[in-house]
Amino acid sequence: MHKHALPSALAKRSLARLLLAASLTMTAGCDVLGELLEIPNPAREQAAKEAEGRAVGGACRHAGRSLEDCYALNPSSEKAAVFAGWRDMNDYMMEHKLDTVPSVLVPEARQAAPGTAASPDGATAPAQ
Repeated sequence: MHKHALPSALAKRSLARLLLAASLTMTAGCDVLGELLEIPNPAREQAAKEAEGRAVGGACRHAGRSLEDCYALNPSSEKAAVFAGWRDMNDYMMEHKLDTVPSVLVPEARQAAPGTAASPDGATAPAQ
């Protein structure tokens, strides 16, 4: 009767499954392929910049820095993200009754300009 119809239908279904599996595999690798070819991804770059700004803001609040100081010390960070991170850390610290942890690092002596001498506290004075 239809001896040849069964293998043909089975072959079509197998081919369709194979093509589906291949297309899923290819689309799953789009991000990897984009990274290898260094294709810019604005959404990912924006998300990374947002996350970095929130981390900077949280760190500033944890160290007891004011929001304005944090902006001044991190001019490349987005202010909205810094504020969001600062506010989140402030809420967390208030909720858990945590104290600030001030920075104990001493800033390195600044490079003295010609004709000036650097003092131990990092300030510069005219050379004698």
